[in-house]
Amino acid sequence: MVSNHVSHAFAVKLSAMDVTVAEWTLLRVLYGKQPTPPSRIADEMGMSRGAITKLADRLIAKSLVARKASTDDGRSQTLALTDRGIGLVPELAALADRNDAEFFECLGEEERETLKRLLQGLAERGHMTTLPLG
Repeated sequence: MVSNHVSHAFAVKLSAMDVTVAEWTLLRVLYGKQPTPPSRIADEMGMSRGAITKLADRLIAKSLVARKASTDDGRSQTLALTDRGIGLVPELAALADRNDAEFFECLGEEERETLKRLLQGLAERGHMTTLPLG
């Protein structure tokens, strides 16, 4: 229930910025990277190449991501953030931090560390290495 409320509140905040949670995740993955092939991004995010293409198409339409021919192989393509995308990621990261604070600032430092440790343990035991974006 807590996860659903935290996630929903964040999705609402992102929607006010015309970004979905899945789009935010791709923006975050691309941030600070050199142009990257969609196949590598798909592997990193645990998503299909088709899903990455659809996300990229939406972000390209919003002028947040650019698709270019690879410099190594003209037949393949790479994805990279545009200047607008680069500028937006820190703003969205701050939004994510504020969202987390709204839900978790009521916990003391020791309680937050315990919660973090417990959740990391659950993620490790459940082999949760990618985000379930659907």
